[in-house]
Amino acid sequence: MIPGLGGMNPKQMARMMEQMGIKTKEIDASEVIVKKKDGSELVVSNAQVMLVDAQGQKMLQVSGTISEREGGPSDDDVKLVMEASGASKAQALSALKEAKGDIAEAIMKLGEKK
Repeated sequence: MIPGLGGMNPKQMARMMEQMGIKTKEIDASEVIVKKKDGSELVVSNAQVMLVDAQGQKMLQVSGTISEREGGPSDDDVKLVMEASGASKAQALSALKEAKGDIAEAIMKLGEKK
């Protein structure tokens, strides 16, 4: 029995959801990462993920231990800025952080400094 469901067991709940056109499927995942627009990331470890299909609308339900970490530019972005501007890795990283991940802006900033 699941608490708060008025004595309904999980099998009854699954049958009821299917009658309403709601299908669920468990996704085998150990970690889920959500990349936010500001570059930081939400990390859900020990994740339990369910794909819920309600009348063609697909949703993910994620539960687990949530932590936040500061994101940074990818290695590929840093390499691209280094190659395009002739800057060092440290300079490219700094420019990308200043430009909030915008590669073109980072290259332009480094070009202005020359």
